[in-house]
Amino acid sequence: MDAEVSRPRVVVGVDGSSTSYAAVRWAVRYAALLGGTVDAVAAWELPGMYGWSAPAVDLDVDEEDTRDQITTDLTAALGTEAAASVRALVVHGNPADVLLRASEGAEALVVGSRGRGGFARALLGSVSQHVSYHASCPVVIVRPEAEHGTGTGTGTD
Repeated sequence: MDAEVSRPRVVVGVDGSSTSYAAVRWAVRYAALLGGTVDAVAAWELPGMYGWSAPAVDLDVDEEDTRDQITTDLTAALGTEAAASVRALVVHGNPADVLLRASEGAEALVVGSRGRGGFARALLGSVSQHVSYHASCPVVIVRPEAEHGTGTGTGTD
C-alpha cells in the first residue's frame, strides 16, 4: 500500500492574505503532529464569470498566475525549504466549494478568519463561514497572528 495514501492529510486555503499565511503555518504544525501531509489549495475564479457575457480573457494565463502566486505565498509564509514539503493545488471555481471538495477525507480543513475580499472589520469571512457550516471534516479557523499574540500555539498568547 502506498504510504502517502494512508498518511493523514490537512487541507489549507491560501489566498495571499496575512490570515491565510497564519493558516498555512498552523496547518504545517498540525500535520507534523499527526505525521501527515499538507495540501495548500488556491481557488481562482474570474469576476463576472457567470454574468451575462463571458469575459475576453485567457483562462490559462489566470491559472498560471494563480500557480505562481501560491508558490510565492507558500514561500513567504513558510520559507523555501518548508514550502517545498507542501503540495500546492490550484483549482478553478468558487473558493468555498473548491475547499469543501478538496477537504473530503481530510483530517482537518484550515482557513484564515477572513481573506482578501470583503470588509476588513468582519469577524469571519464568507469563505470561512461557509466551510465551517458545510465541511465533512473538522474546520480550524485561524485569526491573524497579530490579533492574538505571538502565534506560538501554547495557549499563553
